[in-house]
Amino acid sequence: MNYEQEAIKPYEEGAGKTVQVERMFDNIAPTYDKLNHRLSWDIDKGWRRKAIRQLAPFHPKTLLDIATGTGDFAILAAEMLQPDRLVGADISEGMMDIGREKVRQKGLQDIIAFEKEDCMALSYPDGTFDAVTAAFGIRNFADLDQGLQEMCRVLKVGGHLSIVELTTPVVFPMKQLFHVYSHTVLPIYGRLISKDTSAYRYLTKTIEAFPQGERMTEILKKAGFREASFQRLTFGICTMYIATK
Repeated sequence: MNYEQEAIKPYEEGAGKTVQVERMFDNIAPTYDKLNHRLSWDIDKGWRRKAIRQLAPFHPKTLLDIATGTGDFAILAAEMLQPDRLVGADISEGMMDIGREKVRQKGLQDIIAFEKEDCMALSYPDGTFDAVTAAFGIRNFADLDQGLQEMCRVLKVGGHLSIVELTTPVVFPMKQLFHVYSHTVLPIYGRLISKDTSAYRYLTKTIEAFPQGERMTEILKKAGFREASFQRLTFGICTMYIATK
C-alpha cells in the first residue's frame, strides 16, 4: 500500500527518497542535536524515556535502534535497560559519526555499535533481536510497509517494538497552534541554524502526511505484529507505539 509521506522528498531533484534522505541528514548532522532539542524545548528527551520504559519489564538483552541518527535513543536505552548488545542502524554516516563520538565519551563502546543499514533490507538474520526501537525516523521510510516488515522479521517471537514519532495534534487549540508553529517557526529556525531550509520544510510535510493513531496500529498489525497500541504524548505532538511479534 502507498502512503502519502512516501512520495515526499527533501529536495526537488530526481534522486530516490532514500538517497535524498541520506544526503539531507548528512547535511544537517552537525547542527541536528542542537536544533532538535531546541525545537521541542527538550521535551523529546522525556518522550524517549517513556518509550524505553515500555521495554523495561521485558528485560531485552539485544536491541536494534532503527534510524538511530546521532544515537540519543540508543545511548539512553543502553543506560536504562543495560542490554548486552545494542545496534544503532542508519543510512547516514554523518549522523552516526556524531553518535560514535558520544558513545566513546560515555564509555559505551562495548555495548553500542553503529552500522550503516538500509531499513528496507536489513542485513540481520530472522529473529536476531529481543527488541527494536525507532525514534522520529520511520516517517522517512521510502516504503513504510516494507520497513515495518523488516523490523518485525529481525525481532524474536515475543519480542517488542517501541516507536515514538512526531504527529499532528487532533484537538483544539493544539491542532491550530501546532500548524502555525510547524509552518512558520520550525522552518525559519531550521534555516537559521542548519542552513538547509528544505530539510525542515520536509519535516513539516512528513509529520502532516504520516499515518497516526488507530491507522498506524492497523499498519503495524498488517506488517506482522500480533498486538499494537498507541498513546498520544504532549497533546498529540508525539505518539508512542508498542507492538509485539
